[in-house]
Amino acid sequence: MRRIVKRATISFDPDLHKALRIKAAETDRSISDLVNAAVRRSLAEDAVDLAAFEDRVHEPTVAFEDVLRDLKSRGKL
Repeated sequence: MRRIVKRATISFDPDLHKALRIKAAETDRSISDLVNAAVRRSLAEDAVDLAAFEDRVHEPTVAFEDVLRDLKSRGKL
């Protein structure tokens, strides 16, 4: 079964592009494979973060100023 792919143009910092080219050559993978894997990992991390937010949606919120005030009162700042 043939995989459908979409093309995109991405501009890299020259040093980052050099590092990608070297890693691609050393791992016998394409730059596209490396970038796709990195984006998948990043999106998976985002999904984990969103799930954590969802799990904590009913927790009470605390104002930053209150946290600072509490830390100061306990001698932590």
